[in-house]
Amino acid sequence: MKPLEGIRVLEVAMYGFVPSAGAVLADWGADVVKIEHAVTGDPQRGLRQTGSFRVEGDPNPNVAHANRGKRSLGLDMSRPEGREVLYELVKGSDVFLTSLMPGARARLGIDVDDIRAVNPRIVYARGTALGPRGPEADKGGYDMTAFWARAGTAASITPPGSDGMISPPGPAYGDTVSGTNLAGGVAAALLRRERTGEAPVVDVSLLGSGLWALGHTIAVSVHLDRPWEGVTPSAHGSPTNPLSGLYRTADHRFIAFVMLQPAKFWPDVCRCIGRPELADDPRFATAEAIAEHTKEAVKILREVIASRTLTEWSKDLAALDGPWAPVQDTLQAAADQQVRANGYIGQAGELELVTSPVQFDVEDTRLQAAPEFAAQTEEILAELGYDWDRILALKASGAIT
Repeated sequence: MKPLEGIRVLEVAMYGFVPSAGAVLADWGADVVKIEHAVTGDPQRGLRQTGSFRVEGDPNPNVAHANRGKRSLGLDMSRPEGREVLYELVKGSDVFLTSLMPGARARLGIDVDDIRAVNPRIVYARGTALGPRGPEADKGGYDMTAFWARAGTAASITPPGSDGMISPPGPAYGDTVSGTNLAGGVAAALLRRERTGEAPVVDVSLLGSGLWALGHTIAVSVHLDRPWEGVTPSAHGSPTNPLSGLYRTADHRFIAFVMLQPAKFWPDVCRCIGRPELADDPRFATAEAIAEHTKEAVKILREVIASRTLTEWSKDLAALDGPWAPVQDTLQAAADQQVRANGYIGQAGELELVTSPVQFDVEDTRLQAAPEFAAQTEEILAELGYDWDRILALKASGAIT
């Protein structure tokens, strides 16, 4: 049994951020009902082009990632009869999840007080760009603006003197991180309701999530009163540790070393790279000596590692006690045997999708496909007790799809 089985989530949200929270909750067993505009649906359904990548036809991974495992209901909440349907759903739901801005929530009658008037025990969870307070609380935004740019990541990873700023590594990067944060907040709120009977309002913003993701960096930066600076790609990772950085192989792949106790791991690294004599070199005999002679050690390691391919090094470094990893692209990461062994990629209908990162009792990680637009409207209304005459009347009025 999954931990959230028996929990119903009502999602009134669009694009990637808050729907990602719904996807995580669905992965954890919740029944997530996605309310979509009766005519247009979630605008995310029209997303075909992301960067230089274009997806034709269905299923569309741009939709499926944040919407797998849900049921879709097409509903016009601006109509009184549509709002009546929504409130009937609210009565039997545990969580109300929304990304709509304050003005839209008030206009549609779905703000906190509106929903609580129908169901006082419901957990109300809202995802925003810039947070629920402050002079810009009413402003919208996306992960590129609030999470990536404003929260500091773009400037922190872009090397000084660069012509421009480094963009996010892919679509919905900040959305997915922030959505996972929101799902965790919902789970904690459900626990509080179970213990106290009180259902709190949960708030997560793209800005706050971006700051949290960069939290260690910001803490150091503020303490030293110095903005963080990106490192040029050709520079070694650490000025005092040759075993913390990236090294190019003969086939132009990279190996990442992160051994924060260089004196402990240096002899083992020397053995694995076929240079055991370096273990006794006085320049690298202690942590202090290694720090002093890091440039020399980096030069040696670069020359040695550049002499062989990643496949060859992977065999030789397999017995190395210190942490290291191959640098992989998205296809290589998805095919990684360790990724597959842990079920970090799951089948969702015709698509393979990344599973949400929290696992419970290492259970089955199979996923459910994302719904087609309004595919479960009739099913959901029938569960509410609506007969076919009433469903057909709602369709005829345009209140549902």
